[in-house]
This record gives sequence, C-alpha cells and structure tokens, in this order.
Amino acid sequence: MTGTIDLAGDPNIGVYARVFEDIAIVYPGAPAEFTEALVRDLDVDIVTTTIQGSNIIGSLVAGNSQGLIVSGLADDDELAVLGDYRDIMLLEGSMNAAGNVILANDYVAAVHPDMSIDIAEEIGSFLGVPVIRLSLGGIKTVGMAGHATNKGILVHPRANDTEIAALERVVDLPIGLGSVNMGTGLVGTGLLANSKGYIAGSATTGFELGRIEEVFGFLE
Repeated sequence: MTGTIDLAGDPNIGVYARVFEDIAIVYPGAPAEFTEALVRDLDVDIVTTTIQGSNIIGSLVAGNSQGLIVSGLADDDELAVLGDYRDIMLLEGSMNAAGNVILANDYVAAVHPDMSIDIAEEIGSFLGVPVIRLSLGGIKTVGMAGHATNKGILVHPRANDTEIAALERVVDLPIGLGSVNMGTGLVGTGLLANSKGYIAGSATTGFELGRIEEVFGFLE
C-alpha cells in the first residue's frame, strides 16, 4: 500500500526523515500516523533520534545498506543510536548537511559538484559504491534534487541529458524526471521510498504519483 501523507501539516516529509531498506530514521515525537505509515508502506523499523539536536533528519543523514553518513555536528548520544544499525562516517566542514549534498543507494552515490575530490572518494569507499560529483537540473544539493532507491532514481524535472548520462554511466537503473507536492522539483523534500514501497507528501498529485510508481517499479 502506498499513498500520501503530511507531517504535522507539512508535506515536505523528506526533510524530516530518511528511509533505507530496513530502517526509517525519524525525530522524537514524530506523529504516530506518520511512523505507522512508514512501517506499513515501506516495511521498515523506526529509529528515533535527532541529529545535532535538530528534527531535519532528511537533510542531515545520507547513506545506504552499508553505512550512514551524518553531519559532523551530531553528538555522541545521537551517534550511539545510529551506530546500532550501521557504521557511521562523519561529514565535517562547511558542507556537512549529508542528506542535502549526497544522493545514494546501494549502487551509486552522487555528491555536490563542489565537494572536494578527496571527500567524495572517501564517501564512495565508505558506502562501497562508485561516486560522481553532479548537479541535477543545475541544483547542487543533489540529495534533495533527487531520490534514489535500489530500483530507480527520480530526479529534478529540469535535469538535463548530460546530468542523466553521467548517472547512467555508473549505474544500471531506471532514471526518470519527476516532481512532488504539485510541481516541486526538489523531489527529495517530499518523498520517502525504498525498494518495497513509497510515501509522498500530501500535496503530491495523481500524475506525480504515477511517475514515482513508474520510475521505482511499482506499477501493476
């Protein structure tokens, strides 16, 4: 079962949570309706924590089945919670909002095009995937300009042929253009998905849902 939901009235659900194949990371006090929908529709266990004291989990955490990349400002208690589920890499420096600057699944990682080569290569090595520096639709915060699962990658509707070709050279998955929440190109802000299901922000239209289902392989 899949559908739409808001988070305390906000359709930008991807800003406040991060979903993987087996877990969903959400902030303490997230509405039960929201966490229950994640468990039901994506078949995940719920992990509850803040990151650097903040509720914007989706902006501050990235990763895949191998490991989690977390803002270097996360505190010891937060890292202890996450460390029960994955190895942890801290993203230090000014470009530390991992969820904003990294788009990753179990096959590829795309990172902010201005990220240093050394850090990008460290991310690829840590996650065990090829890594490319990339923008999507000219948007450098690729973690929010796209959303990746192990079945497909949905990207900003203005992503151009060069950007898409760069992804296609390193990963053999469907890559498609799409939007959420009535035309928002920053698809990562309004979508949570894994290979088992998806849930989109409450303002997402039927046409947008159809595109999500097509790219991620959920069409009947």
